[in-house]
Amino acid sequence: MARIAGINIPQNKVVSIALTYIHGIGLYSSKKICKELNISETTRVNQLSEEQVLKIREYIDSKHKVEGDLRREISVNIKRLVDLATYRGSRHKKKLPVRGQRTHCNARTRKGKAIAIAGKKLTPLKK
Repeated sequence: MARIAGINIPQNKVVSIALTYIHGIGLYSSKKICKELNISETTRVNQLSEEQVLKIREYIDSKHKVEGDLRREISVNIKRLVDLATYRGSRHKKKLPVRGQRTHCNARTRKGKAIAIAGKKLTPLKK
């Protein structure tokens, strides 16, 4: 089993897809890594030699910020915005969309499940 950056990557997947299981590496980065290390994107993880896995591991450790370090950096950045009391920080604090999206009719993903308000009745529209 190939273990890269503390993550067990799936054995039966293509290398370029399997690397995307690591937080901080997307499809573009994984293809770039494969190209840089002369590994075919279509080879499966279980076909990689130990030497190739070691090359990938060392490349990712040296050139990319992934997993714990990346998560820590993101949380520190958010905490900084909240501490400075910026508008973005206040949106993070209230668990609302941060980048200007509307909240009147959408934003259910960010706001969570709708909460019923007791005693609130919908008034019919007047014509």
